[in-house]
Amino acid sequence: MTVTIPLKALQFNPGSSVTINNLTWQEFETILDELAEQRRVRLIYYQGNLEIMSPLAIHERPNRIITDIVKAILDSQGRDWEDFGSTTFKRPEIAGVEPDTCLYIQNASQMQGCTHIDLDIDPPPDLAIESDVTSKTTLEVYAAIGVPEVWIYRKQQLKIYAFVDGTYQEQSISPTFPNFPLTTLIPQLVEQAINQGTSRMLRTLRNRLVEGT
Repeated sequence: MTVTIPLKALQFNPGSSVTINNLTWQEFETILDELAEQRRVRLIYYQGNLEIMSPLAIHERPNRIITDIVKAILDSQGRDWEDFGSTTFKRPEIAGVEPDTCLYIQNASQMQGCTHIDLDIDPPPDLAIESDVTSKTTLEVYAAIGVPEVWIYRKQQLKIYAFVDGTYQEQSISPTFPNFPLTTLIPQLVEQAINQGTSRMLRTLRNRLVEGT
């Protein structure tokens, strides 16, 4: 006899993950619906394999801090942005992912007023930010979605990946922010935020940006 346990009945401890193999796209869609109210977990689906993750709170902080830094830089440059957070992006039958955070920058004006993403019509986010990613399929999923730039922050290091010729290539400089040494700057600012307070770090950063230093 096969016993089926609803996923919403399972308890996911912070920092834990569960992998389900040989899953059809329709089954993935069903799981998305079933877990709709359980926002503590995040999902990555790629070619029949699903990973369900429950992030640690300490891993969430860098993601939010980095997002605040990005917005501060964009605001100082007078550039528009739209924050779509952990929206689920789907390429049917192939891939589905919920970023820690994602932003529309180059395509911000196109996404104003958008409440439902359809990648057959809408562009993928211009930038996805992930904190403490351990899944090996993460970049493969983003390649299937077509995200131009992915940042992965792990162990106090920022790695920048740009989608070039159908694959991600690590970059020392962000294509979106070519005038900023972000691989050095962001880890420093994240540590300042954690040790001194995020609001204080952001005030100092905004003053530096205004002064051009």
